[in-house]
Amino acid sequence: MLHTTQKMKEIYEEIQKKLFYMIPEKWDKLYLYSSVIDRLGNVETGELFFYYIPRGILKKNPINVYEIPSKFNIEEQEYLKIVEILYNSIKKLRDEFKKTGQKVWSNLTISIENMQFKVEYNYDDLQEDEYTSYERHIIWRYKYLNQGKEYYSKEEKNILNKYLLGEKTLQRDEIYVSGIYIKNVKNIVDFQTADYASIQNVEYVASKNNKITKNQILKS
Repeated sequence: MLHTTQKMKEIYEEIQKKLFYMIPEKWDKLYLYSSVIDRLGNVETGELFFYYIPRGILKKNPINVYEIPSKFNIEEQEYLKIVEILYNSIKKLRDEFKKTGQKVWSNLTISIENMQFKVEYNYDDLQEDEYTSYERHIIWRYKYLNQGKEYYSKEEKNILNKYLLGEKTLQRDEIYVSGIYIKNVKNIVDFQTADYASIQNVEYVASKNNKITKNQILKS
């Protein structure tokens, strides 16, 4: 069972604030995946991506975090710095697990919907996983984004068929759930660099003209 410290709760809130800040429009749901892998020499590698569902009466397609710069005329390299800051918060959360002596997770999924914040921790050995990082991304999208196979390419459908028809192993998961209590969090187009750095303790924000440029997975 998870042991949640006050520091972990603070990091959860920090992650929430960063996510709300990073999306330049109103949205209803968000799903984030991140992994952290310990390698030789105390080197950590991993990935992070998230998708959000824009708010609206009509059903809308999920927006990938790495599509945001081109969609909203935001400078890509500067926006990726903010993605990296978010990833560092994920790693900081994992470090807190190490400090408390709990079993350390390899990857997590964060869901935000209906004012509820949920974190699903998974403990699979990703270095020995039968799927590549790219294949895990496709499977994760299928599981969380509620899209039919018509949204996937032929190659992606082959990956999903391999997963759906393959032998399943029992996963160990732990879940943390809480409400969303943060208020009045502005998004990236509302801030100047200095403003957000002082208010939210994030190192970089939008430039003065608010122009904050492939759909990729962050490597750290």
